[in-house]
Amino acid sequence: MPVVIITKKTLISVVVLAVLLMLAIVLLCCSGGKKENDGTATPTMAVVEEYELNALPVLSRELPVYGVSRDDKKIALTIDAAWNTDKTEFILDTLDKYEIKATFFLCGVWVDAYPDYVKEISVRGHEIGNHSLTHPHMNNLSASQVQEEITKLDDRIEELTGSRCSLFRAPYGEYNNTVITAVRDINYEVIQWTKDTVDWKESRTAEQILNGVLPNLQSGDIILCHNNGYKIEQYLPVLIESALSEGYSFVTVSELLLQGDTIIDNQGLQKTK
Repeated sequence: MPVVIITKKTLISVVVLAVLLMLAIVLLCCSGGKKENDGTATPTMAVVEEYELNALPVLSRELPVYGVSRDDKKIALTIDAAWNTDKTEFILDTLDKYEIKATFFLCGVWVDAYPDYVKEISVRGHEIGNHSLTHPHMNNLSASQVQEEITKLDDRIEELTGSRCSLFRAPYGEYNNTVITAVRDINYEVIQWTKDTVDWKESRTAEQILNGVLPNLQSGDIILCHNNGYKIEQYLPVLIESALSEGYSFVTVSELLLQGDTIIDNQGLQKTK
């Protein structure tokens, strides 16, 4: 049997060759897991990790109802009331003229300042939603504070109308998981919108407002307006007439919402489960 003599020099050479071979294998594997993107190679693992970091918070986020998945051309007109009331009579008379009902989201300051209008909204058959007692930034509140903002306002609304609300819209459209969960824990649904008139901006014309709502109007839409919107006297009748002429019918938000077992998808669309 031949005898193989391994010198120190030979051993070092073998080790170096082995290391180089391992490095070559690693580089080959990495190059197979890369893809070109504007000339920059990105490791597959980095892409996966980035996706997980971006996707997981979205998957776990609680969402309000932005709109409703339905195909019967029903839509909801919502009016937020937190300041002033000089145009409220016009809004109510316009809704009466076209025989449609809307949902008014009322803030506590407005309820205290204009209790007769709160009663009038109810008497005329419109739905009243809760818009918080003090119009705070809800994300800064604890769950118990969120619930207190709602229940204390509802106490006042019930004194005036005999009924409590079932819907809540957060001031500034602001929410997080704590807000959504706290609201639903006391059996209210959180409502956002799919079409925003942005009528609180004085610079917006009635034409701009209508062009932002009507061209893409669809079944299940929730339209956001304000009782003191700068151009509401110009745009509201046109918005209503145009929607009606296209076969849409206006209902309250509660009537728009689906009943039974439902889910809210990652776009905030309520659907049958």
